[in-house]
Amino acid sequence: MTTAFSGFPDISISTERLVLRPFEEADVPAYAEMMSDEHVTAWTDAPQPYTEAHARAWITELAPAERAEGRGIAFAVTEFLTQRLVGIVRLRNTDWRVRSSELSYVVAPWARGEGYASEAALATAQWLFHDQQFERLELRTAADNTASQQVAQKIGCISEGVLRGAWIARVKDGGDPLGGWLDTRTDLIVWSLLPEDLEGAGDQLAESGFTAFSDWN
Repeated sequence: MTTAFSGFPDISISTERLVLRPFEEADVPAYAEMMSDEHVTAWTDAPQPYTEAHARAWITELAPAERAEGRGIAFAVTEFLTQRLVGIVRLRNTDWRVRSSELSYVVAPWARGEGYASEAALATAQWLFHDQQFERLELRTAADNTASQQVAQKIGCISEGVLRGAWIARVKDGGDPLGGWLDTRTDLIVWSLLPEDLEGAGDQLAESGFTAFSDWN
């Protein structure tokens, strides 16, 4: 097994319903709108308000630099039929010697409840393990973010423990007439996924009513 840094390729991954591809400048408006959603504000550290300037800097500068330097890769998740932006799946904090990376995901409000996060996350994990020969994938979910925890469980992740007070979530400030946000400290649940954990994960998603898939480009 090679341990030398090689960086992530500039590729697209296809499933039955989705295409995971590099971000394009045309995605700026939809990405900015998605990252401004209240659910995203609550559980991520994205700047708020999230403007198109933020989106453009991420898409045209920060994400390409992250891939080029081998620190991670970000996929724009789009519907196969409509090409509409469903969300983002991102690998970060990549360790090429250990062959390990951290997975995170965000889904647009209109696309939630369709199993898209699980489908995209599982496709990314399959590609990372099979094509890139990685050995470990890690996820961290806020203790109260049950939707994200359900995604981790559906793709076969194992809960490894709790990092106490390790994250700052945001809650609506009820006393602010302008609808501001307050920071609140919370725990993080650490999940892991190893290549052997993927066995049966696609079947489990299919049984839950989600589309199974096996190919990537």
